[in-house]
Amino acid sequence: MKRAVCPGSFDPITYGHLDVIERASGLFDEVIVAVLVNRTKASLFNVAERIEMITEVTAKYKNVKVDSWSGLLVDFCSEHKVSAIVKGLRAVSDFDYELQMAQMNLQLKEVDTLFMATTPAYSFLSSSLVKEIATYGGDVSALIPPKVLTLVKARLLENGEHGRN
Repeated sequence: MKRAVCPGSFDPITYGHLDVIERASGLFDEVIVAVLVNRTKASLFNVAERIEMITEVTAKYKNVKVDSWSGLLVDFCSEHKVSAIVKGLRAVSDFDYELQMAQMNLQLKEVDTLFMATTPAYSFLSSSLVKEIATYGGDVSALIPPKVLTLVKARLLENGEHGRN
């Protein structure tokens, strides 16, 4: 069985993430969406909430599973018998960093990294941008699934931030 991992923070998951996950699910027998546990970074949603959100919006892809990890991604890959990491690239600036990581992952544990160019419609899209726009009341409804939009709005209101979209 060919397994791949699509890693990220997914805070929140966007249509850009879903584009890469969907396309990867057509190439591999199983795709694990791995949510990064980063205790040093303030997140809008905790890991359990992100896992629940991603599980719901990827439910139509029967070969997609959702999990979390902390530490080295290649260790996660070894533990789960994953042979490839799939990363979406939005721009050349992404490539510089991701190439270094891919080369290190290959050297450390012989895990290959496949770069997938994002669909042009999502080439500008990031979770950080979604959060910033939503915080100031901008319309992010074309950038994230409806269920995620509802959760983002609710969390921003709960945090006393604008979220007026």
